[in-house]
Amino acid sequence: MDTSRKINRLNFVVKTKERREKIINVLIATIFVILCLFVTANTQAQKSTKYFNNLDANGVILDGYDAVAFFTDNKPVKGDPKFTFTYHDAKYQFASQEHLELFKTNPEKYVPQFGGWCAYAVSLGRIAPIDVNNFSIVGGRLFIQHNQRAVNGWNKDVPGNIVKADKYWPDVAAHNGKQITTDEEKGFYNNINDDGVIMGGYDPVAYFTDKKPIKGSSQFSARYNGATYYFTSQEHADMFKEHPEMFAPLYGSFCGYAMAFARRRPVNPEYWNIVDGHLILQHSKGAWDLFNKDIPKFKSQADVQWPPIQKENAGKKVKYDKPV
Repeated sequence: MDTSRKINRLNFVVKTKERREKIINVLIATIFVILCLFVTANTQAQKSTKYFNNLDANGVILDGYDAVAFFTDNKPVKGDPKFTFTYHDAKYQFASQEHLELFKTNPEKYVPQFGGWCAYAVSLGRIAPIDVNNFSIVGGRLFIQHNQRAVNGWNKDVPGNIVKADKYWPDVAAHNGKQITTDEEKGFYNNINDDGVIMGGYDPVAYFTDKKPIKGSSQFSARYNGATYYFTSQEHADMFKEHPEMFAPLYGSFCGYAMAFARRRPVNPEYWNIVDGHLILQHSKGAWDLFNKDIPKFKSQADVQWPPIQKENAGKKVKYDKPV
């Protein structure tokens, strides 16, 4: 009887062990299949990666200008659609079969940098269209700029701007050209929303030219010290770009009256002052009334309180303090 029990127990142990081994084998096989599917999907995703190029409605890059001609002719030359070659998801058009063949032999030698977007804009962490007349070849690389203002900014430090553009381009491309926060902008602190827009989208120039607050449009924008400004017109945007320090609100667009007491408070762009040629926004009518009781005193206090607050919070997300 004891022998029978031992045999039955032994059989039970053996069967239990076999079941465990089968379950383990099934789990291992399942994990292997999942890993294979993941690797395959990842490989396919990498193969189907789209390049972030500055293309027209027909998928043509460089506005149809011949990429090779910038090097051989040292000027923009319009390409001919009959001499077309697709490279990195962009259609290149050339002035001749000879230029097309040169490109096919070594395309990386001739492609415009940064997908054909404005090189200076990329160095600032964003994209902008181009004017092919604003081109330069540096170190065998073709760079094209948006306009003369971009050319001027680029030429202030060509080697440094190339380093910045090379550094920021992968992130800019990954965000489809949307403004990224550059290392330089991390040194500033502004009262901005989640999209980086300051002043609730109001036009800072309008306070000076129209003497009243006017909502701007994303169609007309500019970037300054880590904040995106909206304007009512391209004229206002250009005015701001020429002298941003004249129009940008003081104290990072935090409430001027609250800043006099070292407090960071939101603003209502409908309540404002222009003091000593500078725009100061206030939190509310109550703050505006209090500020106006002694403008020189409160501005002087805010001027002292702002620098250490900016330094301490540079690069951080916006945080508001309790009311004064």
